[in-house]
Amino acid sequence: MRIQLVAGNWKMNGSLASNQALVQALVPALAPLNGAQYAVCVPYPYLAQVQRGLRGSNIALGAQDVCQFDAGAYTGGVSAAMLADFECRYVIVGHSERRSVFGETDEVVAVKFAAALKGLLTPILCVGETLKERESGVTEAVVARQLDAVVTHCGVAALARCVIAYEPVWAIGTGKTATPQQAQAVHAFIRGRIAGADRKLAEGLQLLYGGSVKSGNAAELFAMPDVDGGLIGGAALSADEFTAICRAAAARETTRV
Repeated sequence: MRIQLVAGNWKMNGSLASNQALVQALVPALAPLNGAQYAVCVPYPYLAQVQRGLRGSNIALGAQDVCQFDAGAYTGGVSAAMLADFECRYVIVGHSERRSVFGETDEVVAVKFAAALKGLLTPILCVGETLKERESGVTEAVVARQLDAVVTHCGVAALARCVIAYEPVWAIGTGKTATPQQAQAVHAFIRGRIAGADRKLAEGLQLLYGGSVKSGNAAELFAMPDVDGGLIGGAALSADEFTAICRAAAARETTRV
C-alpha cells in the first residue's frame, strides 16, 4: 500500500534564526503524526543546521537540486555524495523553476535523476505543464515527454526508487490550485502510462501533487485515489500551515487502514 508523503520545499528562503524556529516547532508537532511520511527540502547552506535539528525525528531531510556530475571542476555544483554526507534522503529534480528560470532541459533533468539514484538518494521528479499548455490541451503530452526522458535514460525500473510530483506550473506560487479532479486526472494518467511498462511498479509509486497546497485544500486533494501526498512550497515556511497539511495526510492514512 502506498503511504502519503508530505515534502516541504523551502525554495530560496530561510535564515539561521528562522530555520531554527521553524524546525523547533515542526519536530514536536509532527512527532505524534503516525502513518504518513514527512520531509523538508532546504537550501544548500542550511543542510547542516537542519540536519542537526531533525536528528531523531520523523522528518527526513532533502535538498532542492543536485549536480549531474560526480565531482571535479564544476564550480557551484553540489554532488549527490555531498548531499548524502548531510544524511539527505530526498532531492528535488526537475522543478519547474529549474526548467524555466535556469534552462534545464528534459535531458539534463534525466541525467540529474540518474546522479541522485547513483548517490543512493530518492529523487522527487517534478513534472507539469504551463497555463498555455493546459489551455492548448497538451497537458498529457507534456507530462509524458518529461517522464519519457527519464525512462529513456534510466529505464522504467529506476522509477521504483523515486517519487513523482505533478506540479502544474500555473498553480505554483500563484494561489491557483488544480481542482482535486484535475490533479487526479493527471495522476491517473501518470500511473497508467507507467503501468503500460510495469503495472506492479506503477501501483506502488508515490505521486505527489504540488501547486498552492494549503491547510484548507490539503484533505480534499489527498482524498483522491491517485494523490499520495504533496510537495509544499510557500505553506512549508509556516509551522502551523505545514503541520496542518501533514495532519491531513496522517488522517488520510488512518482512513485507509
